[in-house]
Parts: sequence; C-alpha cells; structure tokens
Amino acid sequence: MQLRSRNKVLDLTSPKVMGILNVTPDSFSDGGFFANIDNALKQAAKMVEQGATIIDIGGESTRPGADDVSVQNELDRVIPIIEKINSNLDCWISIDTSKAKVMQEAVNAGADLINDIRALSEEGALEVAAKANVPVCLMHMQGAPRTMQSAPEYGNLLEEVKHFLLRRADICINAGIKKENIILDLGFGFGKQIKHNFQLLAATKQFVTLGYPVLTGVSRKSMFGQLLNRDINSRLAGSLAGALIAVQQGSQIIRVHDVAETVDVIKVLQEVNSFKE
Repeated sequence: MQLRSRNKVLDLTSPKVMGILNVTPDSFSDGGFFANIDNALKQAAKMVEQGATIIDIGGESTRPGADDVSVQNELDRVIPIIEKINSNLDCWISIDTSKAKVMQEAVNAGADLINDIRALSEEGALEVAAKANVPVCLMHMQGAPRTMQSAPEYGNLLEEVKHFLLRRADICINAGIKKENIILDLGFGFGKQIKHNFQLLAATKQFVTLGYPVLTGVSRKSMFGQLLNRDINSRLAGSLAGALIAVQQGSQIIRVHDVAETVDVIKVLQEVNSFKE
C-alpha cells in the first residue's frame, strides 16, 4: 500500500510511526508543552530524528469535556508550525482537525494528510478534502468529544464500527477522494468503554482486511490507566504493548507520543519476523 500527497509517496509496506504534536493549552497528555512555536519545532525535529515519518499537528483538544476552539484560534495555533516544519524537516505533516477552513489553510501551508476525528462530516470538510487531493484519515466516534464518554454502548461493536467507517469511505470515494488515499482509525477512547477499546484492539486484523490502511492511536489513553491503574505519565508500557499488538495484526500507522520507544518495539518485532518461515 502507498499513500500519495502531491509529489510525496509514503510506502506502507512496513509500519510507520506518527508523532503527536499538540499545539494546544489543554490536550490530555501534553497540553501547553508545545504551544510555543520554537518548542513545537524542537519537539517535531526530535520526533523525526527518533524515527517518526509523520508529524500530526493538532490545535484543538478533543479530550472529554474540552472547550470548543474558534476557527481563527485553531488557525493561529497550527499554521505557523506547519510552515516551520515544512521548511525545516523532511517528514509528512498531518493536520488533526475537523474544520474545513483549517484543513484548507493547513494543506496550503504544507500539510500532506488530513486526520479528522469526525470523518469529514462537518460542513464543507468533505469538499475541501476532495479538492485538496491529499490522503485522509477517517475515525469512528460515538457521540461528540464533550459528552462521548458519558455512557457509550453498542449492540454489536465490531459491526457498527465497520459499518460506519465503510460508509464514510464510500461517501469520500463518491466525492472524488481516491480509495487508495483513505485511512481508517477505529477511534480508541472516542465514545468507548474500556471493554470496547480492548475488543477493538483484539480485532484490529478484521479492519486491516477491509482493504484500507489502518491507523492505531492508543498512546497514553485511559484504557491503560483504567486497566493498569496508571496516571497519564505512567502509561508507557501499556502504550507500547498496544502498539505492538496493533502492528502484529497489520496496522500500518501507529500514532504515539513516545516515538523512540515505539520505533524500538517495532524494530524488534520486524527483526523477529524476518526469521519466520
């Protein structure tokens, strides 16, 4: 599988690591750390040096209960760092947003990929993404970020998530987005209880077989906090276990805060696999 964005090609024959760069004051794990553009650029450079192929830039927190951010505030946060990374680093740039205007301006500034937790369902997003002609990542979410963790329930979790993602993918294709440029994200922690998260992780291979690249984002999430009784800063082991399980089942993109450690885990797995018949 390959993703194509303008003159760039990303080969997904081997799994790629996406480093998380939140330029927000209130993200659940690293809010406020990289709101300053110089700090953000240093962090991006560090992640690329550690082995990240993609830097995912977010200007609005999507943690439960997070405040809404205006279009202009989000633009003010993300556009300067996209421009800096585009000028200074050799990597793919992903914009983590649901707003059509932010998508458009981010791509104009150098973003190579649109990563949308709302799967291009907001007004104008689908049209902007199709016109931009860059890869898109469609995520499953039950409810909205502010209330999604109140009491999420499913009749048949796997079938409902599959149905949603395939329906959104079909809508994207009909709008002119190339099928080979569509990525699926199961939406760990977005409208899901701990049992749902681990059931999805166990079933990742079922989604890989749908024919689209799969992005897995479980880094430092509450599923590990609840299972292991760990706070946000003590979830590295759980996050690495989740990443390893996802890669073993065929997930092609792993979205993480801890790039170096995740790259090491993947390299070990690949070395072991190279000796398998």
